Amino acid sequence: MRKISLWLFIFVFTAALARAQDAATQQQIDQLNGKLQDLIDAQAAQGKRLDALEKEIADLSDKVNTPAVSDAASRDDLKKLAEQVQEIDKKRQDDNDLVLKQIEKLGKISAAPGHKSPPIVPKTTEDNPTATNAGPQKGYDYPIASGDTISAIAKAYRAQGVKVTSDQILKANPGLNPNSLIVGKKIFIPDPNAK
Repeated sequence: MRKISLWLFIFVFTAALARAQDAATQQQIDQLNGKLQDLIDAQAAQGKRLDALEKEIADLSDKVNTPAVSDAASRDDLKKLAEQVQEIDKKRQDDNDLVLKQIEKLGKISAAPGHKSPPIVPKTTEDNPTATNAGPQKGYDYPIASGDTISAIAKAYRAQGVKVTSDQILKANPGLNPNSLIVGKKIFIPDPNAK
């Protein structure tokens, strides 16, 4: 019985070993098949590249064998080119004149009544209940005109010597929406230098 068990054990062990070798062999065969397929694909790609190069060489050979065409410009060609350059220069000059006219119009618009420098009328925060500073502050009332922005108003006052910023104007007028200014509404412009 021991002999049969031993033979049975050897048989099972040998069969397991053979299966493991078959699996390893199959894996190696699969790897070799994959590499072989990669080589076949690479060879096909090389063949396509060679065909493209042969075609390009044939095209270049045809170009070399064709007679050279004169690339010198005739007198008529130069005359046409000169006329085209003059036409382009005329259009450039017309565009320049148009730009200058538009700039002049913009200058007139910025000097229009709605864009004049703001009137400087001294006021204090005692006269303006919406001002937020703790003590009385000196400044100016300004009626908002069409097209005004907080930064444009601040810039206009700075041009008159009142050193005020957009932030200072917004702080002096709580609840003022700088993106939606109401024409005719009076806002308070603080004068940080006034005492």
